[in-house]
Amino acid sequence: MNRLLGARARWRWVHQILGGALLMPYFLLMQVVVGVVAGGVNALDSAPLSLLAYALCLPLVAATALFGPVRPMSVAAVRAMCRVPGEALADGPATSWAARGRASAWWTLHLGTGALISGMTLAVPPMAVALIAVPVVGRLRDVRLGYGWFTTDATPYAAPLVGIGLLAGLVLCAAGAGWLLARTAPVLLGPTPADRLAAAEERACDLAVRNRLARELHDAVGHALSAVTLQAAAARRMLERDPEFVREALAAIEDTTRRTVGELDAVLGLLRDGDPARPDAAPAPTLATDLDGLLARTRAGGTTVTAHQDPGPVGDWAGLPAIASREAYRIVQEGLSNALRHGAGPVDLRIRVRAGTGTAATATATAHDTAPRELEITMTNPPAAPDDDREPRSGGGSGLRGAAERAALLGGSVEAGPRGDHWRLRAVLPLAGGDR
Repeated sequence: MNRLLGARARWRWVHQILGGALLMPYFLLMQVVVGVVAGGVNALDSAPLSLLAYALCLPLVAATALFGPVRPMSVAAVRAMCRVPGEALADGPATSWAARGRASAWWTLHLGTGALISGMTLAVPPMAVALIAVPVVGRLRDVRLGYGWFTTDATPYAAPLVGIGLLAGLVLCAAGAGWLLARTAPVLLGPTPADRLAAAEERACDLAVRNRLARELHDAVGHALSAVTLQAAAARRMLERDPEFVREALAAIEDTTRRTVGELDAVLGLLRDGDPARPDAAPAPTLATDLDGLLARTRAGGTTVTAHQDPGPVGDWAGLPAIASREAYRIVQEGLSNALRHGAGPVDLRIRVRAGTGTAATATATAHDTAPRELEITMTNPPAAPDDDREPRSGGGSGLRGAAERAALLGGSVEAGPRGDHWRLRAVLPLAGGDR
């Protein structure tokens, strides 16, 4: 019973009545045409002419459905009233002729069946009520119905059974037509291969943006929290013995948090409006402008960092392509964060530009400088002692995965893991001839 008169069945019934209402302009137009062709008669007074007008208006319905926003309107109605899962239906107007043809077939089926169910909904209930009331309302027995069934000479008690049968038939027809439309909608209004490809590309772009924002947030905020935690812990330990060190640590904490707030605002700006080039956004940190500050803030927490920098043929880090300089800074930042969280003892950092050896580096050589080059970043430090309360390294954290993704975007690679009695992070980035 729920399938026949439940909420879903009732909404599908309303959907069919909507189709009947949408067919009315076509039907009335063809009524006029048929009446004129038939010699100026009123086609509404003739059942055969009305059926002919109904049949002739369906091709007109199909033709008009090839143009305009038929598919989006139909999809919205099916989702709301037929309770068809949204992922089974296509979004947006039909672009190919095949999709338009399927939308036209759906439009014709919806309006055609909707007109029949709407007509039955208008005619059957009053007739059924009259038939059910025949045994108790004497005057109804004298009403001429065209068949002479319920005159005074006929048995009036068969009328209620006929009336109930008509109502049951109406319910069954409405439920059956609603089921048919719901089953047909995904076939005729579902996405085409081109629609699926476009949706997949859009999801891939969204996922890439989300991954990029996740990397930026992790690198900026994660490093800041690690650095501030160590700086505050070192300041607490030296509070009584070395006030000057405490002042430097507090200044480093202030500088770290200020810079992180700026970077966080830039990333949140991307989340708000998707504009990476806002005039008020903080510039992305690079090796040329921010490496020295990063090393100073790390050392302020009490960690010894020895840095060996060799720009080689590029002269200084300002000569690096901008994208390589930005990604290299983030990789160094993640390496230092990893060392602060999981390691112990001094950190040895080596950054140099060297002659390229891989195919990716060879591919980035420019027409003016055929010698391929690579930016190599190597960072080592001893692991924490077993009795240290720091988290043990696993080699598969989200930060290292983010660093590997950054390197992969430039055709490079990142390796991280134990090497002898130290932990080593090594990144190689091919250098292109300019920004990209």
